Amino acid sequence: MVEMHLLRVNEDFRYDPIFALGVTTSFDRFMDGYQPENDKDAIFSAICKAQEADPVQMKKDGQRLTELAQSKSAQEMLDWITQAANSGGDELQWQLRNIAQNPKFKYSRLFAIGLFTLLELSEGNITQDEESLAEFLPNICTVLNISESKLQKDLEIYRGNLDKIAQVRQAMDDILEAQKKRREADQAKKEGSDDTPTTEASTPDSEPTSEVSS
Repeated sequence: MVEMHLLRVNEDFRYDPIFALGVTTSFDRFMDGYQPENDKDAIFSAICKAQEADPVQMKKDGQRLTELAQSKSAQEMLDWITQAANSGGDELQWQLRNIAQNPKFKYSRLFAIGLFTLLELSEGNITQDEESLAEFLPNICTVLNISESKLQKDLEIYRGNLDKIAQVRQAMDDILEAQKKRREADQAKKEGSDDTPTTEASTPDSEPTSEVSS
């Protein structure tokens, strides 16, 4: 949300679909596991509207790029971006061409996440292969005229944060599971105690006492 605000007040910032994909992906990843699940759409809408952005358009553009990436290999994705930067094409490609040819393009971490997601969603998911990823990212940066060092740094931060969130979520799951087992054990112990028959304590007959005559 802070990143979106800083971009919105920057005069060089222009909305684009890759930025939208970065926003929707970040939200989905960092809100994974949030309960109640049904509130997530309302939260996303509130965040976007607070920054004077259209949540419906964000999701629409993010979904279009998601479907595009899933239909291509990483190399085909790079070729598509290269074609866009050089000659345009469909609506999405023309928007990428505007980015590549805009010397004042306002790069952002959310844009970097969007680019990373395109490769992550592509057939084969080369983001799992550090060697292949190291080969593709510089090419994309060259095509779009963006800083490779900034992109690499932002992706390291993003992936590191995802790892931390995964660790915290696993720790919370372990705590909840331990609490569940403890409650079940306490309940079983209580039920076992309730089922144990109780016997009334018998009072032994007292021996008759004789009067002591003085």
